[in-house]
Amino acid sequence: MVKQGQPGVGCIQSARGRRRVMTNASQCTDRVELTILMPCLDEAETLAECIAKARRFLQSANVDGEILIADNGSVDGSQRIAAELGARVVEVPERGYGAALIAGIEAARGTFVIMGDADGSYDFSSLQPFLDRLRSGWQLVMGNRFAGGIEPGAMPPLHRYLGNPVLSSVGRLLFPSPVRDFHCGLRGFRTEDILRLGLSTPGMEFASEMVVKSTLVGLRVTEVPTVLSPDGRSRPPHLRSWRDGWRHLRFMLIYSPSWLFLYPGLALVVASGVGVASLATQDRTIGGVTFGITTLLYSALAGIVGVEVVNFARFLKYLGVQSGELPSDPLFEGIERVMSLERTLTVGLLLMLVGGGGSIYALALWSRSGFGPLSPVQIMRVTIPSVVLVIVGVQFVFSAFFMYSLRQGPGHRR
Repeated sequence: MVKQGQPGVGCIQSARGRRRVMTNASQCTDRVELTILMPCLDEAETLAECIAKARRFLQSANVDGEILIADNGSVDGSQRIAAELGARVVEVPERGYGAALIAGIEAARGTFVIMGDADGSYDFSSLQPFLDRLRSGWQLVMGNRFAGGIEPGAMPPLHRYLGNPVLSSVGRLLFPSPVRDFHCGLRGFRTEDILRLGLSTPGMEFASEMVVKSTLVGLRVTEVPTVLSPDGRSRPPHLRSWRDGWRHLRFMLIYSPSWLFLYPGLALVVASGVGVASLATQDRTIGGVTFGITTLLYSALAGIVGVEVVNFARFLKYLGVQSGELPSDPLFEGIERVMSLERTLTVGLLLMLVGGGGSIYALALWSRSGFGPLSPVQIMRVTIPSVVLVIVGVQFVFSAFFMYSLRQGPGHRR
């Protein structure tokens, strides 16, 4: 049963930021089971067909629902078409795919939302598998275009064989997600669960944000096969392959500080330790290649950078956990238990003390020569490790105080 959405009885509402101003509140207040949400920016060529298919589904399945169009500033009459066909229209001033959907989700009256692009690429009359999964308790139901079928011309080869598979694989690597098509535009979810995620990205990376945050907080996520058809637009798509692909990757990396910072930092520290320990006394020849004082210098640099990156991973993870954006985990909790202010200060001061001792030894060597010229190779084998130990010790000391300040700041969980 369609309670609202008959031709001629649609309503338009405006979304300004996170606040909504109702222009026809009497038609837009009742709760329904399902909201079919379509983001829209100049989709006059295909919007009517999408709305007709969505209404056909609601009527044939006897679903108590509504059709909601989140319009992102169309200038081709899309808003008028939607209102005349009985859809509810939310006007979203902030530009962007994510901005339109965030406003649409906030305005949705449905217990569930099924969202999909209004360009004719998805069949809104075939939403029963999504609704069945939602009714059975799944909180996010993703479409999978690779399982359902991609019709000829529906997806550019760059996206089909490189962009989507690679980014989805990266997403599954960084997060324990079952989703194999991170960027499918057709997906359904329980409205209150998605609202609690605090989704905020305004661009195309919104598609990844929903999957990543749902996974991080432990929502029940599944997929259903979905057919992707060629869109019905005569204009180019809004998607920009390389720009939007980078935005997706950037978002996933930022929400995985262990993979972005911690593991690379630890790898640099280990490699540095091996290099410095091996070359501190003599050159090493491996496979006909001799590694000497220059390699020692760059190994030392790797250690300094690695410690800094590991510290940054701790800071970012701590802030993310405190803000609720990132979940805690056993590795992070174990590191924080071990690296108390006092322990970290002690380690830092010991490193500075050993490095200072090495510097004094180098000074003694210089004095033995009457403070004259020294062999660069001989003296650098002493001074490089000594300087590294002093720098890393200083990093430990200041990072200890910085982390302590974060722990004592506003919002600290005692």
